[in-house]
Amino acid sequence: MNRRQMFAAFGLPATFPVLLDPGRLVRVVELAATLDDDDAGDADFWSEIARAFTVDRSVVNLNNGGVSPSPAWVQEAMKRHLDFSNLLPSHNLWSVLEPRRETVRTRLARLHGVDPEEIAITRNASEGLQICQFGLDLERGDHVLTTNQDYPRMLATFEQRVRREGIVLDKIRLPVPCEDDDEVVRRFEEGITPRTRMILISHVINLTGQILPVRRVVELGRAHGIPVIVDGAHSFANMDFRLADLDCDYFATSLHKWLFAPHGTGLLYVRRDKIEGLWPLMAADESLANDIRKFEQIGTHPAANHLAIAEALTFHEALGPARKEARLLELRDHWMKRLATHDRVHFNTSRRPGFGCGIANFRVDGLDTADLRGWLWREHHILQIAIRHEDIDGLRISPSVYTTFEELERFCDAVEDAIANGLPS
Repeated sequence: MNRRQMFAAFGLPATFPVLLDPGRLVRVVELAATLDDDDAGDADFWSEIARAFTVDRSVVNLNNGGVSPSPAWVQEAMKRHLDFSNLLPSHNLWSVLEPRRETVRTRLARLHGVDPEEIAITRNASEGLQICQFGLDLERGDHVLTTNQDYPRMLATFEQRVRREGIVLDKIRLPVPCEDDDEVVRRFEEGITPRTRMILISHVINLTGQILPVRRVVELGRAHGIPVIVDGAHSFANMDFRLADLDCDYFATSLHKWLFAPHGTGLLYVRRDKIEGLWPLMAADESLANDIRKFEQIGTHPAANHLAIAEALTFHEALGPARKEARLLELRDHWMKRLATHDRVHFNTSRRPGFGCGIANFRVDGLDTADLRGWLWREHHILQIAIRHEDIDGLRISPSVYTTFEELERFCDAVEDAIANGLPS
């Protein structure tokens, strides 16, 4: 494969500047072409993928669910756009770079089978979700419905409306783990009151990696005339699905998690006929009432972060969404299978297909979760996060495509040492 053929495989012009070793990119394309779309791949393929990242291998990062590193290719693109911005900011930012946002918008929409005029590029999932949570009109006494396992910032958003406007926040509880979609839908339906005006549901619960039956809850809400907002922070680019498959009206995600886009990038989807009825967080001109871009009116902002989403999309497409999901599940199952041999280990995440993604949560009887988290970091330089919740106590583990099996073995070695010998007092 020559240079022109290589860039054609990535959907790029032959004149595109080389940001990484071109031989490495050729190798990734060649290896991907030999694999089935949903094949997790072989060691050579994932070795090449791991080398695309600039992560610090003196530590083991198992908290990619918080925020992910970007491949070097994405980092270099962002630096290039930032350098260009600073040559002549007012012209280069607004006249040269800003129009290119439309290419990113179109590619995001095409990947997910929706209209580009339904995609807003935001800074993170929280911004997109708050546009929806604050942007739908409510009256005093109106109810909003979600679960007690939703993301804390989104719960805080509703709680502010409770304090400021006198709305009512209803939170249902879900089993941990949950392996019955019918039960989830039943609990949402039971939570609906005559005054329910909005439902918020996580596609993947951030605490455990639990997958919820979003489409069925969307259908439930539609049957009752209630708008449903979908939090896709941990499903987008982690699971192989398309927005069109969910048939939802509102969906928000962060792109700096599983898409590996620059930090501070997100996406908001609003069905076209719902745009006019949703207020933006920051005021927009009335002429934009029906325009998805009204949700992007935040004043002066960097172009580099948003334009480098394009490189993250190219990397994601080269991996293949189905193959990427298979790899994340393979990594999850590797460490879960080993720790499952210990009677004191209990999982807060289902191991059954369809109920969990690449994120999982576990606890060890007799070991304090926070103490275990701190010990793993201090003594073994393994980064993860402790979840302390009224229904969930455990460590959340979220490896990524650059994670090696050797790193997961070191993690399991350390946990087994703590199980056998306890933690120092």
